[in-house]
Amino acid sequence: MEVLLSLLVGLMTAAALYLMLSGDLVRFVFGFSLLGNSINLLIFAAGRLTHTGPPLIDPGRHSLVLPAANALPQALILTAIVIGFAMTTFLLILLFRTYGQTRTLDADEPAFLAELSEADTVHGSSGASGKEGS
Repeated sequence: MEVLLSLLVGLMTAAALYLMLSGDLVRFVFGFSLLGNSINLLIFAAGRLTHTGPPLIDPGRHSLVLPAANALPQALILTAIVIGFAMTTFLLILLFRTYGQTRTLDADEPAFLAELSEADTVHGSSGASGKEGS
């Protein structure tokens, strides 16, 4: 099972890097989310996949009798999911803002790299960018 999970993590990471290295910003956001999920899966696999019982110590004992799953990686994954969701939301807002200013999401187009002058920003067609100059 660990071999299958490690292959899945490797495949997800490779797909995420492929998406992130393409010139399109939408693909970058999807690749970023996929990379976060593959890292979460890697952390989950590091905490053992099988367990024989809950991590509780019997009365009168000083240690566990049988091996148990570690709860720390699961708590780290829950925290990483929340942070990943916040980062994805921030990237989507940044993506929306970039499209509003450049009218393209392709990093290879000249309009993406060209800076808008202040007159273009003030007299732009979108309402949000027109308010920035005043």
